Amino acid sequence: MPMNIAEKILAAKSGKKFVEPGELIIADVDLVLANDITAPIAIREFKSSGATKVWDKTKIALVPDHFTPNKDIKSAEQAKILRDFAREQKLTHYYDQGEVGIEHALLPEKGVVVPGDLVIGADSHTCTYGALGAFATGVGSTDAAFAMMTGKAWFKVPTSIKFVYKGKLNKWVSSKDLILYTIGDIGVDGALYRAMEFTGPVIDKMSMDARLTMSNMAIEAGGKAGLMNPDETTMEYVKARAEHKWKVYTSDKDARYEKVIEYDCAKIEPVVSCPSLPENTKPVSKLGKVVIDQSVIGSCTNGRMEDLRITAKILKGRKVNSRVRCLIFPGTRDIYSQAMKEGLVEIFMKSGAVFSMPTCGPCLGGHMGILAKGEVAVSTTNRNFVGRMGSTESSVYLSSPAVAAASAVLGRIGTPEDL
Repeated sequence: MPMNIAEKILAAKSGKKFVEPGELIIADVDLVLANDITAPIAIREFKSSGATKVWDKTKIALVPDHFTPNKDIKSAEQAKILRDFAREQKLTHYYDQGEVGIEHALLPEKGVVVPGDLVIGADSHTCTYGALGAFATGVGSTDAAFAMMTGKAWFKVPTSIKFVYKGKLNKWVSSKDLILYTIGDIGVDGALYRAMEFTGPVIDKMSMDARLTMSNMAIEAGGKAGLMNPDETTMEYVKARAEHKWKVYTSDKDARYEKVIEYDCAKIEPVVSCPSLPENTKPVSKLGKVVIDQSVIGSCTNGRMEDLRITAKILKGRKVNSRVRCLIFPGTRDIYSQAMKEGLVEIFMKSGAVFSMPTCGPCLGGHMGILAKGEVAVSTTNRNFVGRMGSTESSVYLSSPAVAAASAVLGRIGTPEDL
């Protein structure tokens, strides 16, 4: 029976020849992920169950990236729970300060996730790894605890929606614009508990950095996963870093889909998601004058080398507007180091931007970029809910790195064409 990539992975991991949408399965997972917000809950449930040993110390990743370096006593205590558990269980994939990165940028970079993997994470943006051809999805901390004990998780096989991106990208249009446009088109519940499969000639030409950005935001349309079929670009990325064997699954030509949605990318221009939902998208050209107080470039969505290079290209020789705080966050330590080697950090600092170590801090309104009442930010992060980055009376516009960098210079939301 023909199957798509999501169905093939779930079938393989549950020991079945085929699965179909709506079917309930128990599957073997390849990785369980949690961070300094969600892991303490999972660890508490793990211990309260009477468990004393994880099922496989090489298949659990703990990444304290949200409130680290610790901003206060409470966050320090949260991080200590991870540290103590990682030492107790001798976990292979525990990344403390000095080697930590934003989890969804760090794990692909380390080769911890490879094509064909089944990954669950106590973080909704675990769907990022779908760009590698893995079925990856966010779960609750109790589900993560169960998987830490058993190596298994339950799933309802999702239906799939196939997205086909055709045409040629316009100047300054990136994968971030494509995923924002898609969410704006179908809505924040348009792919609710569906596997989103991103395909087409435009996807085929994308770098891995760009692909990871798209898969990262599948959850913002309600997606259970956001997958791409592995190709030569994927293999080149994986072969250089994979720490374990992989198996490539691709969708059959006659695979089943709930629907197929096609986009002509030549008709898409730089877009932003306006407050306070990712689906509230508008072309920047139709936005009007939106004065900003802060521009944030980074996060698990757009903190990779490609994003920093685009940012540097725009900021080079320019100054950040005097009314704007421009904050730049690389996704990992290696990205930080590469940005230094390429001279990007000097460009950022000369422009008046702040360049930070990797952290999720500003994305969730945790630290290092909190908005006050009445302030407006443009951000390359993935959510702009009310109060997401600080005060419930602040506003967040989501954008690509190109738009965020140009806006930092302009003092209002705009594109590099406006400079």
